[in-house]
This record gives sequence, C-alpha cells and structure tokens, in this order.
Amino acid sequence: MAVAALHNRFYIKRKSGEEMLDVTRNNLVTRFCGDVELPPMYRIRQKFDASHIGEEELPSVVRGELERMGDQVRPGMRIGITSGSRGVANVALITKCIADFLKEKGANPFVFPAMGSHGGATAEGQREIIESYGVTEEYVGCPILSSMETVEVGKRPDGKPVFVDKNAFEADGIVLCGRIKAHTAFRGPYESGLMKMAVIGMGKQHGAEQVHESGFHNMGKLMPQVARVIFDNTKILFGLGLIENAFDKTCKVRALLPDEIWEQEPELLKEAKGRMGRLLLDNLDVLVVDRIGKDISGDGMDPNVTGRFACAKSASGGINTQRIVVLGLTEASHHNANGIGMADVTTRRLAADTDLDATYPNAVTSTVLDVVKIPFVTENDQTAIRLGVRTCNEIDREHPRIVRIQDTMHLEEIEISEALLAEAQAAPDIEIVGGPYPWAFDENGNLW
Repeated sequence: MAVAALHNRFYIKRKSGEEMLDVTRNNLVTRFCGDVELPPMYRIRQKFDASHIGEEELPSVVRGELERMGDQVRPGMRIGITSGSRGVANVALITKCIADFLKEKGANPFVFPAMGSHGGATAEGQREIIESYGVTEEYVGCPILSSMETVEVGKRPDGKPVFVDKNAFEADGIVLCGRIKAHTAFRGPYESGLMKMAVIGMGKQHGAEQVHESGFHNMGKLMPQVARVIFDNTKILFGLGLIENAFDKTCKVRALLPDEIWEQEPELLKEAKGRMGRLLLDNLDVLVVDRIGKDISGDGMDPNVTGRFACAKSASGGINTQRIVVLGLTEASHHNANGIGMADVTTRRLAADTDLDATYPNAVTSTVLDVVKIPFVTENDQTAIRLGVRTCNEIDREHPRIVRIQDTMHLEEIEISEALLAEAQAAPDIEIVGGPYPWAFDENGNLW
C-alpha cells in the first residue's frame, strides 16, 4: 500500500488501485500562511568530541576484541550473526570482520536479520534492509538466512512464551552485534544494545509483539526478564557492542561474553549517552527536520534530540519546541515513515513517498500508534515552515526562534534564525560559520 500524489489530490491506494483516502491539496492554507515572513538564517557548528576509530584501523580493533572470544568457537560450528535495521556506522565492515574471524576458527557463519517487525515484518523486507546497508552475501562472505519463523524457548516469570528466530535457535552458536545507545521510548539499565538485540531483534515480529504488549513503561523491567530466558535457553557465544560518537562514527568496540553483557552493558550505555549529539540551543518555536527515516532512528527522528516522545510517561529529554516540521524521508527508510506522527506539520512530497505497508507493522507490534499518525500535510516546504510559525502561541512573530537540521543523526552543522544568534555567539561550544542568508526555496516552494 502506498501514498501517491495525482494532479491536485493525495490518495492512498492498495496495489489493486482501490482508493482508500482522499486528501485534497490545501491551497487555502498556502494563502493563509503567505504573509508569514521567515527570518534570515545562520549556519552554526556545534562542537562535540570527535574522537573515533578510523575505518582503516577498525578491522584490527575488532579483531583484537574478538581474539578474546576465540575459545567460544570450535571448528564445524554453524554460528548466526545478528544484523539489525538501524543505520549503524560501519555495520557491513564490522559484520564481515566477525564472519572472517569465525571462518578462520573453522566455523561456518551466517547472518540473520534481527529487527523485530521491521522491513514490513517480512523475510524479504528484512533482507532488503540489511543489504541496503552493504550487508550482502558477496561482501560479508557468508549466507544470509532471513526468515520470520520463530520457536518458543521458554516462559517469562508471568508464564507468557518467549520466542527467537528459528535459524538462530537451531545454530550451534549466536553472536550478538549491535550499537549501544539511549532508547527512544523507555529508560532502564539496558536500553538499545545487545540485550535488546536478543529480546526484540531475535524475537522477530512474534517475539517483539509479546514484549511490547505490556507497554514501554514496563520495558525497563521486562526486557531483562525475557533476556534471562533467552540467554539460558539459546547458545549465545558472545556479543560485540558498538558505541558511536556525536558524528555517528564508531568510537568504541567491546567484545563481551554472555555474563559480561549483563555486567558491563549498563556502563557502556552511560558512556554512549554521554557521547550523543544534541541541540545546544533550547526553547524553540519551530524545529525544521529535513528528513526522517528508520536508518536515522527507530522513531524516524530521535526524541532524545527533538524532545518529542511518543511514550512521554516512560522517557524524557531533548529540547523544548512548540512545532516540529518534517519535510521528507530518507531513501534508506524504504518508504517507512515511522515517526511522522511526532511532527506537527509535513509535506505533500513526504506523503507521496510513504508506504503504509512498510510503516504500520512496527507501530502495531510496538503498540505505539501515535508515531505513525499523519500530521498536517501542506503543499510544499515553504508552506510547512510558515504554518509551523503561524500556529505557535505567544511568540515574537517578527523574530521567531527556528532551528533547521538535516536529521537527528547529523547535528554538527545546523541552521538557526536570527533570534538565536546572540545565544549562539555566547555559547562556548558553538561557532558561527555562515549567514545571514534567506531561505532558498525553488519555484515549487521546496528547499534546494
């Protein structure tokens, strides 16, 4: 099912062509917002710790960590390596390093997607996602086994079943590989990382749904309980935890035995949170986000940056802003607009690029429907931004506080409006690098 634009209407259609929803183009809104003057913008550079592991040295660093895990591998073992749906830095290279190490030890590795219900909750969709990140059979040098089939491996303390990927369960061993970072919807000692990869990722749609049905407010407590069942009843050999800096570059690689995952992941999570990129200016009127996507964040745009959480009862952080305007989707999102529900305003081109069959399964599995609600749709970028300003309350309309970012993953260089200039100049970790300049809209009202 895809959202498309035809002449002067939006419509959402099934593959058969059946019309389901008709949203007329809102030229009246364009006229209503025509008198909103957008202020000049300045480009600033936010300064974060840029230390990282260079791509050329990454294989030796990974190999050095894996050497300690050599005793876990025996010749002839079939070993599954997890591969997730996020845009993890160097994921193809790191996966290849793991596969090469296992083959050198005489094992027969394979890669399997471990991403819950992502990829439209289909084996083909999940394989397509990891291949789009460069994790292909040709590159990593081993088979990819993508399946949504699961097996029950035990019961939670409340008696509910626990599921994992069938291919992984039947293997002689499993290697967990994943990025450790703050989760977008809950807080706990284990958030996004190796533990979540085991519980949500390896659980596929079936297992992920079982965990999410209790709500994110219970996730911090429930995830370790489910993980205990999985660790006790599967053959997890070790994990490779990855930490990225604010520039989305790999800055730490840590190989951990199963017991070490339980002991050390909470401290690695604290380190990862300290390295996150963020917006150094707060209390905005409008935040403009050029693009969202599952390759950027599980929520399309990271609420730890935007401050707009779908599960506000279980997580908080980020900035304060009245309006969030989202303009488009990343190509690597594969038309999955998960997270658009956290925007107030979006554009006709984003709506036309959205595939609901790719967007909705994750929301159903997670039980969080707000993230996929369709916000106010405007004719173009210019109208979307103007509408964001126009609908703010109690602001200085001649000097609105606007920040524009490419996405929540790239926060070094961003744009700010004139009203934020004095604060930026006074901040020790901000450098003014350009401006003032007007907004560069083309003849269709979209940004270049």
